[in-house]
Amino acid sequence: MAKIKDCSLYLIITEEYCRGRKAVDIAKAAIAGGVGMIQMREKNRSRDELIGLGKQLAALCKESGAIFIVNDDPALTKEINADGVHLGQEDLKRFTIAEARKILGKNKMVGISTSSLSEVIRANEEDVDYIAFGPVFPTVVKENCVGTKDVNEVMKVSKKKVFFIGGISLSNMDELIKKGAKAVALIRAVSEADDITAAAKDIKTRLKKA
Repeated sequence: MAKIKDCSLYLIITEEYCRGRKAVDIAKAAIAGGVGMIQMREKNRSRDELIGLGKQLAALCKESGAIFIVNDDPALTKEINADGVHLGQEDLKRFTIAEARKILGKNKMVGISTSSLSEVIRANEEDVDYIAFGPVFPTVVKENCVGTKDVNEVMKVSKKKVFFIGGISLSNMDELIKKGAKAVALIRAVSEADDITAAAKDIKTRLKKA
């Protein structure tokens, strides 16, 4: 759990955004560039495929000292011995944080998505280890975004580790940092880069100055 406090760069991997490259190869190159957390988010794979890929990513992250998170599925998280699970607000309609925690136990991480100050404040009272706040900027799949207006206030009110997410890249990261952001979660800015390791290093360097 202590490792997450020092983590500033979180990569969410979906192979469809990896330009034909394998998730494990993307993860390996990203970790070499300073990524401290990896999330497996694959919406269109069978459970057997998720187990196979998840075990590979879990082994890689364990070997390299990175944190490995599974999207949406506490049971799969436990089965492949990942470090934790990430839950969206829609997931919380299917099961509670307490139910996810019952499956995983106290030694695994639980993260949740938030998109408003009220959700951040509510997360303060939940048994979660970190929150993702966004989407800050428009993305390919989400045109509506929350913008940067609440970034400073989120940092003030949150009692949890905060990763800002959504359309973040080198071109707009300075705006986030000026508002007080210390950590980000990325997808395309790293996964689609020609040089994964270099892209991660560039972003990590910006964050170190935050």
